[in-house]
Amino acid sequence: MIKYLVKMLQALSSNTAPAQIAHAVSCGFILGFVPKENLLWYILFVFILFLRIQRGTYALFILIGALVAPFLDPLFNEVGYFILTQSSLTPMFQSLLDIPFVAFTRINNTVVLGSLVCGIAAYLPLWLIARLLVFFWRKYIAASARRWKFVKVLKQIPLIEKIVEAVTEGM
Repeated sequence: MIKYLVKMLQALSSNTAPAQIAHAVSCGFILGFVPKENLLWYILFVFILFLRIQRGTYALFILIGALVAPFLDPLFNEVGYFILTQSSLTPMFQSLLDIPFVAFTRINNTVVLGSLVCGIAAYLPLWLIARLLVFFWRKYIAASARRWKFVKVLKQIPLIEKIVEAVTEGM
C-alpha cells in the first residue's frame, strides 16, 4: 500500500495530467465498490487498465473503495433490488442470463448490480472533486507544505525519508 501511496504522491507533484489522476480515482472507486468474487470485476479491472490513467492512484483507490464498500452494501442492495425488480427490465435480465458466461458476472445479484450502478453514478462527482483537489494541491498546497515544521519533522523519520526520496526522484 505504501508503494501505491508513493506513486500517487509522485503523480500529484509530477507532470501527470490532472485528468488522468481524476480518472484513476473514479475508476478505482467503481472497482472498489463492486464485489471481487465475480467475472464482472475482472473484466472491468482489465478494461480500465487499457485506459490512460495513473495506475498507482488507481490501485490505491481500489483499496480505499473496497474499505468503504461494506458500509455502503445496504444502499447497493436497495439500488440493485430496485433495478432488478423493474418489470420492464425483467426480459432483458432473463435474456442476458441465457448467454453463456454472463451468469459468472453475477449481474443478477442485487449488491453487484447496485454497486456497479452507484459506482457509475458517482464517477463524475468523484472525477470533479479529484480534479479540483489536484489543482489546489499543485497550485497552493504543495509549495507551502514543504515549509511546514510538521513536514520537516516527518522527513527525519527513516521510513518517511525513504518515501520522500522516492517521491522527489519522480519530479
